[in-house]
Amino acid sequence: MKISIITATYNREKTVGEVCESMAAQTYSDLEWVVIDGGSKDATLEVLKQGQRQPDVLVSEPDKGIYDALNKGLKLASGEVIGLLHSDDFYPTEDVLEEVAKAFEDPSVDAVYGDLDYVSSENTDKIVRHWVSGEYDRENFRKGWMPPHPAFYMRRKYYEQLGGFHLKYKIAADYDSMVRYLWKHQLRAVYLPKVLMKMRTGGASNRSLKNILQKSQEDYQVMRENGLGLSTLLRKNLSKIPQFFKRRAS
Repeated sequence: MKISIITATYNREKTVGEVCESMAAQTYSDLEWVVIDGGSKDATLEVLKQGQRQPDVLVSEPDKGIYDALNKGLKLASGEVIGLLHSDDFYPTEDVLEEVAKAFEDPSVDAVYGDLDYVSSENTDKIVRHWVSGEYDRENFRKGWMPPHPAFYMRRKYYEQLGGFHLKYKIAADYDSMVRYLWKHQLRAVYLPKVLMKMRTGGASNRSLKNILQKSQEDYQVMRENGLGLSTLLRKNLSKIPQFFKRRAS
């Protein structure tokens, strides 16, 4: 089973080398790495071409943002299963994709997800937030639940059938996609109770008060379009608070 990993980059010379190392370290061998670069002005492309693991597909051209880049990657990916590896992120262990592939050996499984650690951009050994997803229950979407998108894998056929990321959302297209795939279309998702991704803090959705407000507005629009109410927005935001106090036992 081939797994395609999509990475969107733009001016990430400082972190994309670690992405190459993280990909190279994975023990699962049937991998395709698709990198969509937005036309970086720094040394991002040079780092990618000289890294421990070079992309199998590399496109560099202007785009309309990260979701547009990811949509391009979805069209180019050829694996049966698709996952994302953002240009600031890395796998916590060498067997992440091995575990994902094992879960997909069951043909009834449509999607797989796990936990995520937000780590300090200055010290990636420091965990800032520990996001424990928990077992899948569709009704939890009413409580504002969603799996962490960087730790989410889905069969490619469903991206083809249900579409990728809606570009009308500038910040919340990942939340929209989770709601569409798992709430609206009720795909069968399986939870792996382990950290599948480490993400540096400083993402677009939390970069400023303006972005936080825009994120909330977009989240509410997603909820209204999919039959989820205002209480879901409140519960979604409140559910994040415990993540700042949780620490993994290990």
